[in-house]
Amino acid sequence: MFDNSLDLAENKLIVLYILEKINLPVSNILLAQIILENNFMNYFTLQQYITELGESKLLKNVNDKGKDRITISDNGRKVLSLFKNRISEDRLLQLNNYIETRILSIKNELTVTADYTIENGNSYVVNLIASEGNITLMDLKISVASNKQARDLCQKWKSNSSDLYNKVINLLFEDQASENK
Repeated sequence: MFDNSLDLAENKLIVLYILEKINLPVSNILLAQIILENNFMNYFTLQQYITELGESKLLKNVNDKGKDRITISDNGRKVLSLFKNRISEDRLLQLNNYIETRILSIKNELTVTADYTIENGNSYVVNLIASEGNITLMDLKISVASNKQARDLCQKWKSNSSDLYNKVINLLFEDQASENK
C-alpha cells in the first residue's frame, strides 16, 4: 500500500515536472507520447492523473488558438518545488535527457499547426500556421481540390515549416530587394 502511494505521488510529480520543463501549454496527446515513450505509466493511468491534477488545480486547461492544451498552474509549480526530490534521480535523468534531445521538435509541434476543412463540398481549405510564443509569424490559407492535396500540404508544412516559411518570406521580399539595389 505504501509503495503504491509513493508511485502515485511520483507519477503525478513527473507529469508536473514535464509540463514545467517544457514551459509551454501542450496537448494531451503530446504529454501522453512523452510519458509512454519513457514507460513511466500506461495511458489510462496518465489520463486519471491528469484529471486528478486538474481537479486539484495543479494543472490548468487552456485554449491556445482553438486547441485544448494543458499547462502547469502556479499551485502546481509550488507543489513541484516542494516535492520534486520525491522523483527518483534515474527518472529525472531520463526525463531531462529525453526533453533535451527533443525540445526543438516538441516546441516545433506546438508552434506549427496545419489542418484543413471541406468547403462547398468539393474543395478543401488548408490552414498553415507558424507562431512563436503568442506571436503569429504566418497564417496561410490555401484552397486545394482534393483531400489528398490537403493532407500532403499539412504533412509537408509540419515536417519542413522552417524552410517553407523562409522561402515564402524570401519570395515576397524578392522584388523589393532588387528595387533597393
